[in-house]
Amino acid sequence: MRQRAPRAPTPNPELCCPPAAPPVALPADDGEADRALARLAKALGHPARVSIVRTLLRRDTCVAGELGDALPLAQSTVSQHLKQLKEAGLIRGEVSGPRVCYCVEPGAVALLKALVGAL
Repeated sequence: MRQRAPRAPTPNPELCCPPAAPPVALPADDGEADRALARLAKALGHPARVSIVRTLLRRDTCVAGELGDALPLAQSTVSQHLKQLKEAGLIRGEVSGPRVCYCVEPGAVALLKALVGAL
């Protein structure tokens, strides 16, 4: 008898992250779409940033310190990568006392997927 794979936990980014931004429409103009894709791809242009986004997609919530534990990088380096991802709009975060909580921005990830799919 086949066993079922364990169910992934249902994401609940509302536990610590600010509300998600409204979805962004796929640019109608090719030039604008190219610039948007280049900006998002540049933000993901380092393996550590890809790993951070993948980690955030797999978790309900996240604290920057826990991300540092998951990556073989100094916390200051992780923070720099988080800053670049946040500036590109791929993640959102909020400082709450001593904690900094980061989550993936679902609209930006959907836009990235659509832009790559339109190539």
